[in-house]
Amino acid sequence: MLLPVKALGQTPEASPENTENSISVQDARGQWVTLERPAQRVVALAPHIVENVYAAGGGDKLVAAVSHSDYPAEASELLQVGSYKVVNYEQILALKPDLVISWASGNGEAVAAQLERLGVTVYVDELRSLQDIAREVRVLGELLGTREQANKTVDQWQERLAQLEQNYRATEPVSVLYQVWNDPLQTLNGEHLVSDVIRLCGGRNAFADAVSIAPKINIESVIARDPQAIVASGMGEERPEWLDEWRFYPTLQSVQNKHLFFVPPDIIQRHTLRILDGAELMCRHLQTVRQPG
Repeated sequence: MLLPVKALGQTPEASPENTENSISVQDARGQWVTLERPAQRVVALAPHIVENVYAAGGGDKLVAAVSHSDYPAEASELLQVGSYKVVNYEQILALKPDLVISWASGNGEAVAAQLERLGVTVYVDELRSLQDIAREVRVLGELLGTREQANKTVDQWQERLAQLEQNYRATEPVSVLYQVWNDPLQTLNGEHLVSDVIRLCGGRNAFADAVSIAPKINIESVIARDPQAIVASGMGEERPEWLDEWRFYPTLQSVQNKHLFFVPPDIIQRHTLRILDGAELMCRHLQTVRQPG
């Protein structure tokens, strides 16, 4: 169940109940999360959260993570307390964390609620835009006592983002099918972070109007919408073989013009600062559509 998501994108707000040394920030639920001092023992319940903690300068405060937390390399050595879908509460409690960071749409509402019932302080994230990522890293800097490093990292990242926005702001729109998987055929709607990347590049998500955030679609709907480009991710670092199955549908303009592209999922679907690596690749792909040959 998806938690109500607070509008993100601004710097952390100060709680009216702050004491001189305490830290209070609002999470994706709109709830205040208060620490008497910066967190020293942190459990992160999603791979993107682990990566963002490192980006904020707090990697040394992580005591546990979940499976597939593999970036940066040292994150692979962290104790695992389950997956983003199922966590081991006993293991988490035994670690005596002063902060657990969970993912609203990944871990679900029940995980945060159960941890709070057990007396654990929980910060819940839910990142739907590029600016949400920037805010997350700044907030983590507050919670972990690494504000200076977090802000410096984000400032540099936002300069890079601003340059991309400037480069592609006035470009011709390109309709895009972003393909997560082939069987079942699955895409992402306009609320997903990937759609923000597509917009950054001057593109338009062909299935932005889908009701669910990761809808299963059919071939007929793709043919009807006839996107100018198909961009696939898949599961690994290599271009998926199933991307070429679109060649069986030669009426699609994306097939006729050989606009079948690949962006590795770790740099576009993971909600971290590395997403600008994926954005740069996405933008180059869409520029190819605008300038064939």
